[in-house]
Amino acid sequence: MSGQLESVPDPAPPVNERVTLVVDGTHFVVDPAVFTAHPDTMLGRMFGPGRQHNFTRPNGKGEYEIAEGIGASIFRVVLDFYRTGTLRCPDGVSVAELRDACDYLCINFDYNTVKCRDLSALLHELSNDGARRQFEGFLEDLVVPAMVTSAQEGERECHIVVLTDDDTVDWDQEHPPPMGEEYSQIIYSTKLYRFFKYIENRDVAKALLKERGLKNIRIGIEGYPTCKEKVKRRPGGRSEVIYNYVQRPFIQLSWEKEEGKSRHVDFQCVRSKSVPNLAAMAEGVSRGGTTPAPQVDELDRLNGPAPHLPPASQPPATAEPGHRPGPTAPRVGDGPRAAC
Repeated sequence: MSGQLESVPDPAPPVNERVTLVVDGTHFVVDPAVFTAHPDTMLGRMFGPGRQHNFTRPNGKGEYEIAEGIGASIFRVVLDFYRTGTLRCPDGVSVAELRDACDYLCINFDYNTVKCRDLSALLHELSNDGARRQFEGFLEDLVVPAMVTSAQEGERECHIVVLTDDDTVDWDQEHPPPMGEEYSQIIYSTKLYRFFKYIENRDVAKALLKERGLKNIRIGIEGYPTCKEKVKRRPGGRSEVIYNYVQRPFIQLSWEKEEGKSRHVDFQCVRSKSVPNLAAMAEGVSRGGTTPAPQVDELDRLNGPAPHLPPASQPPATAEPGHRPGPTAPRVGDGPRAAC
């Protein structure tokens, strides 16, 4: 007998076992064997041979509360997939919501598994999948090298213009377009140009760029000067070059947090000398009959016009014995400045 313990495979669920699933407040009693036929899905892993090691545990009633955020009508369609291998989306059920549920439950969503009467909604989701895969290739092969070029030049953002393979750029060296286009990166790709013609593809590309950590993303269509059409002579001998503009896609993005905003605020707050004892000051006013000058903040004094202060009353030259004159109002600017 060997001294080492042999690993024993986890037992499969007993025959005719039933489990209760609670989805969106609705109870579904199913045979877990239908899930084990699809081990690559989330439910197949939950109720497969290794279910006792799963993080999902039944509640006090022995029920499994799963698929939070998925509606009961959507989950009925999902259960039909485990029984028949097909996702049949009925009328009134959103194809987009069914797609989100398939992504959550790790179910393959394509034309072979989904049957739907609303072909427009189905093809829209399939187009989004294809656009995402296609732009991932464009991103690695074309867009990232352009961003790296800008980063190596010390830039913190990148403006990319997508031209076709047949476009030519011929600018007058003495009179370039007055738009700062010389700082743009140019990508010559007819395929990427055709990809960005659709606003839906631009939305997919923007979402993918956000997932990759990029910020301040703008994708659209703008006019780009390619070559000069004619030269106009202005009074005084000045020349003006008229350029030919073509509508081409552009990508503008940044890899920093916020463009053009300082992340550090450094300032010095200065305050004027204040009266420590307001009661004593009030007592002095009643005795001496003088009116205190208004307190002016030091920053206001430095930045604004000089305040018009009432003249302070002068104390008598000689004081009577035993008489204590009241304090005069503090003058603006007396005392050292304190930085806070």
